[in-house]
Amino acid sequence: MNIVPYLTFDGTCKEAFGFYRDILGGTLTVHTVGDSEVADEMPAEYRDRVMHACLQVGDRLLMASDALHGGYETPRGVNVSLHAESPEEAERVFAALAEGGQVTMPLEKTFWALRFGMVTDRFGTPWMINCNERECID
Repeated sequence: MNIVPYLTFDGTCKEAFGFYRDILGGTLTVHTVGDSEVADEMPAEYRDRVMHACLQVGDRLLMASDALHGGYETPRGVNVSLHAESPEEAERVFAALAEGGQVTMPLEKTFWALRFGMVTDRFGTPWMINCNERECID
């Protein structure tokens, strides 16, 4: 069994997931309402909205869609946690996600990690960037 985070956006899913792919690498698949079999049944303003997006980075997935019919709510009580393989990778990813976003906790060395920080990106997704000692994540 795998646990896969699924994010929801208010019309910015395609842009957000392109941004995440640029930062994290991987393979991105996007299906819009306009590409679907139900396109003719949906309001015209939904045609460019994402029905399903999938970013595969290594053997991990991050999935998302745009909210339809006014169902979007800002994420609360949840973060996407990224575990970097080096402090340099953690710093690169944190800086990219922080651009245009809001740093909640600066990326720093802590008693439990080589680097840890929290940021909400410009799309409203909250992230925790972590780089543990190797023995902590194996």
